[in-house]
Amino acid sequence: MGLVELIVLLAVVGVILWVINTQIPWIDANIKRIINIVVLIVVCIFLLSLFGILPNLNAIRVGG
Repeated sequence: MGLVELIVLLAVVGVILWVINTQIPWIDANIKRIINIVVLIVVCIFLLSLFGILPNLNAIRVGG
C-alpha cells in the first residue's frame, strides 16, 4: 500500500467518523464514544501491522 493510498484511507475513515459524530444526532453520546474508540483501535492495529510492528494478523484465528 502506497503513502497516497494510506492517506486517502485515513481521510475516508475520518470523514465517516465526522459524519457519525455531527450529522447523526439521534445516536446516544455513549454509542458515539464506543464507535470512536473501536475505530481508533482498529486503525491503530491496522497501521501497526502495515508497518510490520505487529505480526501477520492473518495467522490469528478466532473460534474453531
